[in-house]
Amino acid sequence: MSDDPHPRYPHVFRPIRIGRTEVRNRIFVPAHTTSFGEDNLPSGRHLAYHQARAAGGAGLIIFEGIRVHRSSLGRQQGVNGYAPEAIPKFRDIARAVRDEGGRLFGQIIHLGRHIDGNFTRTPSWSASAIPWSATAPAPHPMTAGEIAMVVAAHADVATNLMEAGLDGIELQMAHGHLLQQFLSPASNRRGDDYGGTAENRLRFALETLAAVRRAIGPDGTLGIRVSADEFLPGGLTLDDMTDIVRRLVDAVPVDFVNVSHSAYHGSYTVSTQMADMAFDLAEFQPLTRRIGAALDGAARRPAVMTVCRYQDIAQAEDMLASGGTDLVGMARAHIADPAIVNKARDGREADTTPCIGCNQGCAGFLALNLAITCLTNPRAGKERVWPLPDADKADEPKRVLVVGGGPAGMEAAWVAAARGHSVSLWERSDRLGGQLAWLEKMPLRAEFAKLLASQRRNLDRYGVEVRLRTDATADTIGGHGADAVVFATGGRPAAQALAGGGTTLTLQDALADPQALGQHVVMVDALGTWSVVAVAEFLADAGRTVTLIAPTGAAGWTISMYSVFALRERLKRKQVRVIGGHALRDHVNGMAETTDLSTGEPGPTVRADSVIAPLHGTADDALRRAIDATAPSWRRLSAGDCQSPRTALEAVYEGHEAGRAI
Repeated sequence: MSDDPHPRYPHVFRPIRIGRTEVRNRIFVPAHTTSFGEDNLPSGRHLAYHQARAAGGAGLIIFEGIRVHRSSLGRQQGVNGYAPEAIPKFRDIARAVRDEGGRLFGQIIHLGRHIDGNFTRTPSWSASAIPWSATAPAPHPMTAGEIAMVVAAHADVATNLMEAGLDGIELQMAHGHLLQQFLSPASNRRGDDYGGTAENRLRFALETLAAVRRAIGPDGTLGIRVSADEFLPGGLTLDDMTDIVRRLVDAVPVDFVNVSHSAYHGSYTVSTQMADMAFDLAEFQPLTRRIGAALDGAARRPAVMTVCRYQDIAQAEDMLASGGTDLVGMARAHIADPAIVNKARDGREADTTPCIGCNQGCAGFLALNLAITCLTNPRAGKERVWPLPDADKADEPKRVLVVGGGPAGMEAAWVAAARGHSVSLWERSDRLGGQLAWLEKMPLRAEFAKLLASQRRNLDRYGVEVRLRTDATADTIGGHGADAVVFATGGRPAAQALAGGGTTLTLQDALADPQALGQHVVMVDALGTWSVVAVAEFLADAGRTVTLIAPTGAAGWTISMYSVFALRERLKRKQVRVIGGHALRDHVNGMAETTDLSTGEPGPTVRADSVIAPLHGTADDALRRAIDATAPSWRRLSAGDCQSPRTALEAVYEGHEAGRAI
C-alpha cells in the first residue's frame, strides 16, 4: 500500500494506533444491536455481517453489547460473553474480521433497568427503584455485594474476549445503561457509598474500569463509551461529563474514549441516540470536540472517537480534518453499504447505497426485538444467503418485464438486471419514484430522494430499459414476450367517507396542491406510520394551523421510540394540536366535527378549511389478476403495495426479493 496520502480523503485513510492495536484507517463501525444472537451466543449471521464490513474497508468494528451477567440478557438474541461456549464463536468472528484486514473490539455491558427480567425471570437491576419509562417495572436497587459481583463479571468477560482473540475491549458507560444509571443523578438516588455526591456516583464505573484493566493487563487495548450529554432534565450534562471522563482517564489507563450521547429513557433523549433524518450532523459534533478538549491535558491522552449521523466519508474527512476527533463511527451507513469505505477509497462514491436516516429497518426492527434490516439495503443481515446481485448470476438469462416504477419496481428491475437478465421497466407516469416522489417536497423527509437517486443509478448501471408514460395492459404485456413479469403497480389511495356528505382528501390529493388547502387544516391519523405525521409537520412548517386527530390515542403509533419522542416534541413546538381518542364524524360549513371514542359523545369541533383523512389504500392488482386468469406460461411475481399497501421498507425488500427469484 502506498504511503502517499489519499487525494480526496487524506485524514480518513491514515492509519492509527489505539493502545497497541494498529488500525488501517480512521473509520470504525460502532457497536450496534443486530438481534442476530442465537441462544444468547454469537451466530454465523454475526460472522457474515461483520466479515462483509471488514472486507468493505472498515478499519475497526466494535461488536455489539456483550452481556456480562444473566440479569442483563433480556432476550435470546442478546449475546453473552461469560458462557464458555461463547469463546470459540467469538474467535471465529475475530479471525474473519482480521483476515479481511480489520480489527475487532468487544463492547461489554450490563443494561441494568432496561432489562424487564421476563426472559430470565429475574428483577431488573439498577442504582435506585426508578423505572426508565412509564410502562417499565421499578428495578431492584443493587446491594454492595451485587455491585461487586457485576464488577467481577465485567472483568471475567473481558478476559474471555481477549482469549478469543479480539483486539480490545470497550466498556459501555453510555446510553443510560447500568454504569450510567449509577453516574446520573436522574437515576441514582442512593444514600450509600455509591450515591449522593459525584464522587460516590462515579465509584461503580471507576471500580469496573479498574477491574477490566487489571484483567486484560497493561498491554490490552481498553476504552470507554460515554454519553457526553443525557439530554434529560436532571441528568448528566456536557459539563458533568467532561469532568467525569477526565477523572476516569486520569485514574485508569484508557486507550480510547468513544463519545456518544443520550440515555435510554422514555422521553425525548432516546430519539437522539440514533438521530433520524430530521436531525443535523452538526447538532452532535460539538459534544466530541468538548470531550476531546477536556482530554488534551491528560498525561496519557486516549484516542477520541465520534458517532451519530455520519452518512458518507466526506463528512468523516471534514470532522477529522478539523481536529475534532481521531476516528469517526458510522453504524447505519455501514448497515446500508458494507463497502462504503472501499468505494470512497476507489473513487466510487456514486455507487454507495445511501443511509437515509429513516430508522425503519434498523432502529424500527430493533424496537420490535427483530433482526435488523435496512430500507435501502435489504441484504443487511442476509449476507450469507444473498450475495451481491452481480455476484449471484442467474443460471439462465431471461427476458424480464417490470410493471411499475416505484421503489419496489425499480429495486426488482436493477437486481434482476445485475443478475444477468434483460430487463425492461414500464411506468405509466412521467417520472419514477411512485408514492415516494412527493417526499421531495418535504425538507424533513427529503432524504428519501437519495434512495430513489440510488435506484435510478442502478437502473442505468445495469442497462435496464426504462419506458415512462407507458400503460401496461394484458395485451401489451403479452406482446412483450417476457419470460417473467414483476408486477409493482402500487396501491390506490383512499380517504375516509363521511356519512354527512362532507369531503376529505387523501395525502396525494393534499400534496398535489398544498396552497389550495387553506389556513386551517385538520388531519386524521388512521395509519400510524410516518405518512400522516410527516405531512402534518410539513404543513405546520409552511405556516398552516394544523390539528391532528388520533383515533388510537397517539399519532404515529407504529413509529419506534427512536424517532417518535423527537417527533412529538417537534409537533408540540410547531403548535400542532393532537386530539387523541377521537374520530372524525363530519366536515361541514368549514368545521370538522369529532366523536369522543371513550364515551361516544360529540367531541371538539375544529375549524377546517380542508380535512385530510387517508385510510389504508387498496392493492392495485387488477392487471395481475386479469392476466392470471388467462394462465400464461411466463412466470409472474408481485412486489410492494400491489400486494398490500404498506411502507417503503416492505416495497424495497419485496422488490429485491423478486429480482432474485427470477
